[in-house]
Amino acid sequence: MIKKYLFYLVRWQLSTPILAIVLILLANMPTILATVIANLIGGLIFFWVDRFIFRTLSKNPLWEINDDTVCYTCGKQGRGYRIAEWLGYNRIQDKNPQFRCEVCKDEKMREVKEKVL
Repeated sequence: MIKKYLFYLVRWQLSTPILAIVLILLANMPTILATVIANLIGGLIFFWVDRFIFRTLSKNPLWEINDDTVCYTCGKQGRGYRIAEWLGYNRIQDKNPQFRCEVCKDEKMREVKEKVL
């Protein structure tokens, strides 16, 4: 967390010269208007930087559990599990989710782990 915080502080300092340049270029405008425009430009630029800084890559997968499903692998009916998100693997918006039983989910976990780690 401290690394992320220090990175954010560096990013904050980098925004100062950019905003200063915009304010210098807009010096003939009313101060409030120039400040609003400079902040909008800063937001357009630094939104992407902040998104990168604050993205979360969990070491643990995000599981979706469904109590009444059919296992995609073996066809067993009952509680189903699927990895919805894990590091670079993201199936949250999947329109046809593939749930697996308790036994088959472990095999799928190993398969996905090999791809993302």
